[in-house]
Formats: sequence, structure tokens, C-alpha cells
Amino acid sequence: MLDAVKQRLWRVYVEEIGRCRSRVDEVRGKYPSATAQELSQRLTDTKKMWASTGGAVSGLFGLALVPVDLTFVTILQLTLIMEIALLYRVNLKSERARDEIFEVLGYSNGADTVNLAGRAGPKLLARIAEKALTKRGLAQLGRAVPVIASPVVAYLNNRDLQRAGEAALRFYGTIRQLPSRRKVSADSP
Repeated sequence: MLDAVKQRLWRVYVEEIGRCRSRVDEVRGKYPSATAQELSQRLTDTKKMWASTGGAVSGLFGLALVPVDLTFVTILQLTLIMEIALLYRVNLKSERARDEIFEVLGYSNGADTVNLAGRAGPKLLARIAEKALTKRGLAQLGRAVPVIASPVVAYLNNRDLQRAGEAALRFYGTIRQLPSRRKVSADSP
């Protein structure tokens, strides 16, 4: 069962490589003289637009959409990291490359539960404030609280996409600048 799940995830990952490659080729075509760092920021800005929009919408619906929002942002981060890796001509079909992609994703998110709790915080706070205001007879004001949470969630999504882009740029930009290592033969001293 676990092997079947891994195979399915691998197929989805491989299918996404083609779409990422198309987006990278498109941005390279639009900005042929841009550096990899500039192209990386352009790709990041596009993903941030999607993340902000998704965050604004999910913020309006409160806690019910926290899992959907987290999934959406994670997918955007994953594809952004893949696109930046492709900018640096990484072969994403290898198992090593896939592991690196997921390491960069984990690194950019802090890979901890504190970050997850922080993401749900504005929606949770909005829900609590809405209930408290409704109890005190201020239902109209209580209904406005999710509208206030919406831009906060959009900001958090935007920030998380920028972090993922910067982490990928640091990782792949640094790797490509390191000198390659020589193979050491058995005869070498």
C-alpha cells in the first residue's frame, strides 16, 4: 500500500515537471536578458499573486478553509521551488533532486508545528473575536472581523511564497556556483 502511494506521488511530481518547465521557458522567453536571480523573482511574484488571492478568499471563510489554504500554498511553494531548480538546469527526475526539492520546501517553512499554528492564528483569532462580539450584541461588527483577517492571511501566504523562492534561490544558486569535485581514483594520493 505504501509503495503504491509513493509511486502515485512520484508520477504526480514527474507530471508537474513538464508544466514547470513550460513556465520557466515562458519566463525565459519574455525576459531573455534577465539573470537567473531576476527570473526567479518573476516566478516568485507570479506565485505570490496566486497565494495572496487564495489567502484573501480563504480568510473570508475562517477556520474551515485552513487545510485548503495550507495545501494550496504548499503546492505553490513546491512548484516554485521546482521552477527555480529548472532555472539552474537541475534534472528533477532523479531521486536526489526530488529529495532536495522537499528539503528546500521543509527548510523554507521551518518544518515545525509553530509555523503551522501561526498560519491558522489570524483565522482563529477572527473566529474568537466574531463570537465574542456577537455575544455582546455587536453581531454586525463581529461579521466584519473575517474581512479583517482576510488581508492578514493574504500577507502570510505572500510571505511564505517569498521565503520559498529565496530558499530555493540560495540553495540552487549556491550549488551551481560551487566548483565541481574531481573523482578520486584508487591510484590518487
